[in-house]
Amino acid sequence: MANFPDKTIRSKTMKQILLFGAGKSASVLIEYLLSNAEKENWFLKVVDSDINVVQSKIGNSNFGQGFSFDIHQKTERNKLIEESDIVISMLPPSLHFIVAQNCISAKKSLLTASYVDENVKKLQAEVEQNDLLFLCEMGLDPGIDHMSAMQMIDSIQQQEGEITSFKSHCGGLVAPESDNNPWHYKISWNPKSVVLAGKSGASFKENGATKNLKYEEVFNNEEEVQVSEIGNFAWYPNRDSLSYTALYGLENTKTFIRTTLRHPDFMKGWQKIIEFNLTDENIKYDTNGWSLKKFFITHLANNNIGLKPKTFIYNLLDFFGINDDETILDLGKCSAAEVLQFVLERKLALQPNDKDMIVMMHELEFVKQKELFKSKSVLVVKGTDKVHTAMAKTVGLPLGIATRLILNGTIQLKGVQIPTHKSIYEPVLKELAEHQVSFFETTN
Repeated sequence: MANFPDKTIRSKTMKQILLFGAGKSASVLIEYLLSNAEKENWFLKVVDSDINVVQSKIGNSNFGQGFSFDIHQKTERNKLIEESDIVISMLPPSLHFIVAQNCISAKKSLLTASYVDENVKKLQAEVEQNDLLFLCEMGLDPGIDHMSAMQMIDSIQQQEGEITSFKSHCGGLVAPESDNNPWHYKISWNPKSVVLAGKSGASFKENGATKNLKYEEVFNNEEEVQVSEIGNFAWYPNRDSLSYTALYGLENTKTFIRTTLRHPDFMKGWQKIIEFNLTDENIKYDTNGWSLKKFFITHLANNNIGLKPKTFIYNLLDFFGINDDETILDLGKCSAAEVLQFVLERKLALQPNDKDMIVMMHELEFVKQKELFKSKSVLVVKGTDKVHTAMAKTVGLPLGIATRLILNGTIQLKGVQIPTHKSIYEPVLKELAEHQVSFFETTN
């Protein structure tokens, strides 16, 4: 286990915050925790597999210390959890359960930005019995979407309004001033998640009917929403909107859908990517020594797909490298999905001065005194550069703020929770607004 210079003496009297994962989305979270550490009497410990990444995020702060070890190393992991007062996991979702089990044994509360998985749900009784809070879905989407939506829902219902339609849209996008490729998209979060988006299909309610879409249908949608002064965006439905109807108290709402926003050209292009089996995870290619051109020619031929030059999809795939002789893959035996991830990381990377952009919009319709109203709430956040992204800001700040509120006793909920409770969303949204993360709402 590698670690930075010992700061144990300084940290002994401080509340210990333990963070697993120092990747792209953790930058602003770490800055928030370190900038508040002296005032709040905190000490932050950060664990990541890449020691250089940890060091770059902590810098010369006297209130942070970095560690690097494999998360599966039980002894080191348990030791740091035992020493902590609260734990934050920014690990891949599949690894949260390992940390969660240790947190129960050590009687430590846990925060994540990921969806609550079935294994963590099963810990509900143990979490409550140990007087702990496992606060999940505390990032952007899921996270800020829950909090801002519940604020609107509670306000409408307190005025005796009956909500008949709920649509919630969110997208991690590229800012217009940095939009310079035909996909109108750049990567600001986990590229593997972009490749696999929609694979589990989607379910939602529309005009009273339950809709269940297969993977091949998810991106085949031409509906758009308009965001003032930004433009029009297409959307695809998130995997399981229906499970949130009860959590939002909207079981009887005729339309309930949660979506992801993309540029319309991205939607059309990604539908073709799926039709061309470029997200296939099963068939393996021995790509050693291959160029991207050879991969695309081989894969398209294997799937009996012919492309006409200078068509819409040809131009999009040309940007991805169908004519690229120089880019040599060094992935060994891998699937089309793994090659596609390699392509996204190379072709759609944020450049040093690029800005990403977060757009979130809630569209609610409700009846009050027999009159129909439409309420819209919009959030637009732009990043500063490749490191200080809007994605990192909107994922990291809610986690950091919630950590502070749990440690100082403002949030006292117990059990496995998501931030749909007023005791969470009210103080968190208030502080987010102080960081220029706030919504503009209209009703007519």
